[in-house]
Amino acid sequence: MLALTEDGRAKVNLTLRVVGRRVDGYHDLESVVAFADCADRLSLADGPELRLTTTGPLAEACGETVDNLVFKAAQLLGDRVADLRLGEFTLDKVLPVAAGIGGGSADAAAALRLLARANGLAIDDTRLLEVAQLTGADVPVCLASRACVMTGVGETLLPLTLPKMPCVLVNPRIPVATKDVFRALGLRNGELLVGASDVIRAPAWPEAGSSVEDWVEMLAASSNDLEAPATRIQPVIGDVISALSATNGAWLVRMSGSGATCFAIFENTADAQRAAQKIQLNHPQWWVHAGLLS
Repeated sequence: MLALTEDGRAKVNLTLRVVGRRVDGYHDLESVVAFADCADRLSLADGPELRLTTTGPLAEACGETVDNLVFKAAQLLGDRVADLRLGEFTLDKVLPVAAGIGGGSADAAAALRLLARANGLAIDDTRLLEVAQLTGADVPVCLASRACVMTGVGETLLPLTLPKMPCVLVNPRIPVATKDVFRALGLRNGELLVGASDVIRAPAWPEAGSSVEDWVEMLAASSNDLEAPATRIQPVIGDVISALSATNGAWLVRMSGSGATCFAIFENTADAQRAAQKIQLNHPQWWVHAGLLS
């Protein structure tokens, strides 16, 4: 087998509504998800056993190999597919970890796509989808790696057609644990944040062919319910939002996921590039990416 490669693209939650907390402790969410043009790169080569090597500028942040979601996903799939052909993974890590952009989930999803290719499995194989859900809440959406409305605990995906949105992503290089943010949100098991009428009034998102401006207008009417509790845990998130809001041409500024990465959507790529340069100059310790969401 020649080495196969897949990108693990950054996931961005353009909106994130917490519907409530189930009696089993999991949170029901509703989120418009897009994907950015920045990504980790994962490759798979022949090898006698399952191995994972991490390289790249953020390799040290990945922690122990046995705790990596790539490893977990591969092992879970091996439990379900007889004689699964595994091998040696190499992860080029460029996305910040514990950052609200699904870096580890995107890597695990890339591993599942690689194993599917290496073993002749269809991408909609039920075993693949089951493993994605078991590996982590964001893995199913990252497996598809396309814009959608994500509901439930991440297992229900409704595809969307987004225009290419010029954006800037900024992470202050301070990890934020998702479990801590949900704990700070403070919902009890079985508690709902929205009623039936709120669900009925769920927005009808713009149709295919709609402009960035149309989308921003709709997105601005929503929010990220985790932004406030995450900012209480890490006040630097407020600094990131302020820095993005202070740039010229930022149409919408918001936190992604459980933080601390925040994003801004711009009218054009030139404004996005200038904004990224300004923020990088003023905050050289921050991770900054200018590109496109789609």
